[in-house]
Amino acid sequence: MKKANLKIVLCLSVLVASFVSSCKKDKAEDEVAPETSTVLVGSSDARVTHDWQNTFLEIERYAAVYRPCPTAHMLGYVGLGAYEACVPGMPAYKSLTPLYAGLNIPSQETSLEYHYPSVLNAYYASIYKKFFATVRAPDKTKIDSLRTALETVYASAASQEVIDRSEAYGNSVADAIWAYENTDIAGHDQYLDPRPLSYAPPVGTGLWVPTPPGNQAAMFPYWGQVRAFAITGAEKTCRPPLPYSTDQLSPYYAQGLEVYALTTPQTAEHQWIAEFWSDDVLGFTFSPPARWIAITNEVLDEQHSNLETAVLAGVKVGLALNDAAIGCWNSKYIYNVERPATYIVNVMGKNTWNVAALTSTHFVSSTPSFPAYPSGHSTFGGAAAEALSSVFGFSYHMTDRCHQNRTDFNGAPRSFSSFYEMAEENAYSRLYLGVHWRMDCEEGLRYGYEIGRKVENLPFKK
Repeated sequence: MKKANLKIVLCLSVLVASFVSSCKKDKAEDEVAPETSTVLVGSSDARVTHDWQNTFLEIERYAAVYRPCPTAHMLGYVGLGAYEACVPGMPAYKSLTPLYAGLNIPSQETSLEYHYPSVLNAYYASIYKKFFATVRAPDKTKIDSLRTALETVYASAASQEVIDRSEAYGNSVADAIWAYENTDIAGHDQYLDPRPLSYAPPVGTGLWVPTPPGNQAAMFPYWGQVRAFAITGAEKTCRPPLPYSTDQLSPYYAQGLEVYALTTPQTAEHQWIAEFWSDDVLGFTFSPPARWIAITNEVLDEQHSNLETAVLAGVKVGLALNDAAIGCWNSKYIYNVERPATYIVNVMGKNTWNVAALTSTHFVSSTPSFPAYPSGHSTFGGAAAEALSSVFGFSYHMTDRCHQNRTDFNGAPRSFSSFYEMAEENAYSRLYLGVHWRMDCEEGLRYGYEIGRKVENLPFKK
């Protein structure tokens, strides 16, 4: 090889080597990235959400004046906060905060690792204490006990630095959710005045009046003013009821006859269904909206769901129940339809007919103290069934064991081919209990399904 050519080759070799070395150096520098979290929400099991929801059910059972509306309200905010706390670790989903002016969720520290079960453990403990401010002392202790127990479980799941960061973040999200809830003037602390003296029910034929034996004043008459998450304006009012009539050939009278016929005498099957779904009495069971959290937990168990699924189910069911309470109670106090008990006694002349006689232990002693139309149970059930179906499937077969092993009433499990079938039986159980007209149940279901679909249509997905 000639000297000139050799020099050229040597020069080129040096240049190439220098270039390669430079590229390797640049690449190496690029690859030295800050600490990045590779642990996603879906990589954890559902225990933290499942256990906190179980504790919610235990506390809410004895929480005076939380049922039914403030319970649904709490579940909406709690579910939303849990979702927002976890959404950075849920790649297919995005924050809902752009929908709600004034909701300011703190950001996670960029590129740092978070342990999501610890985030949620701190979040739930903090937000429960805020919402359950007036519950019994033993129930407040349950919050502290569960937080401590789960902290022990998760202590070795990540470094102490990551655990501390995660818990701090969960607390900060709880503070943000609580600050936002406080701006909902109609909903915040309304549970402290469930039967406001400022409300005077309208007087007239066919309109609601307090029912014996308690003859209690109207409960949560202003709940229609509370903040909704998925429904707005006219969507807060359901379709009108049947026109009132005392004509024995009218559809209205026929509905009164139906309630009377279904309960006089009441079959053992109907009594079982009525008791199974009642959830009416403080201290006896959890409330009607809370029942759907109990069902959610049953499904999480059965499916061995991961944490992402649990959080998604929690936010959808929670928002659906919140909006169902608002739309249902707004409609109740617009239409002010009397209860069947009033009509059957005063119009049909069945003076000995008594709601208290319709359950085996008389644990339902009176008709709920608010107007009949639409049915709250039915609206809650329809909304929750739609939300659960969107997460777990529209033909989900399950056996509801919520009241299994109860001996004070018939809590034997019942099986269903879908959440919709559950919602329908829940709705019509109110006929067998004698506290609702068929129109209350039918419209409540339809309206609940509509509300559930509004929640499902929120922009969860990226």
